[in-house]
Amino acid sequence: MIAHIQGRLHFKSPENLIIDVDGIGYQVHVPLTTFYELPDVGNTVALHIHTHVREDALQLYGFQAQEEKALFIRLMGVAGIGPRLAVNILSGISPAELAECLGQGDLARLISIPGVGRKTAERIMVEMRDKLPALAADRDIALSVKYAADEAVMNDAVSALVNLGYKKGVAQRAIDQARQRLEGEINLESLLKESLRALA
Repeated sequence: MIAHIQGRLHFKSPENLIIDVDGIGYQVHVPLTTFYELPDVGNTVALHIHTHVREDALQLYGFQAQEEKALFIRLMGVAGIGPRLAVNILSGISPAELAECLGQGDLARLISIPGVGRKTAERIMVEMRDKLPALAADRDIALSVKYAADEAVMNDAVSALVNLGYKKGVAQRAIDQARQRLEGEINLESLLKESLRALA
């Protein structure tokens, strides 16, 4: 699974980029927040990557900030939200703004994001409210501490369950539930044991 890419920016548009790594061009989809931070074509760029695997395609989604990648993965755990819509949501609201929006129950702000209707906004509110901590002044740091630090381990755990034959949505829910039950720092072994116990 590709988790990070660094190479020469060969092409960029709001829809996708091409990053040249030793002569191989990787097409990467990015939210507008990342697109606006990109250097000019020809310069070196480094992005956090989420690899999305479908039966008919393998797609890469890139993010300038680790907390955006973590939030992207959380958004895809909401029923009815795929990677395209998750990128669209991140293009319309920052992680800090979303956390504040969820904390205040601001449904109207979610609905104002292109592509997000009332039902989708309500699902985001219900399914993600408990997953985000009560944020203080520095909301970006709070998100990073709570979720981005554990993200690599959680991604590996989801991949492991998928490789064992579980569907990705089932695997993601099991890992999320296991993470909530485990206290303190987590590791791959404890996360898998706890999630497999729940799936048994």
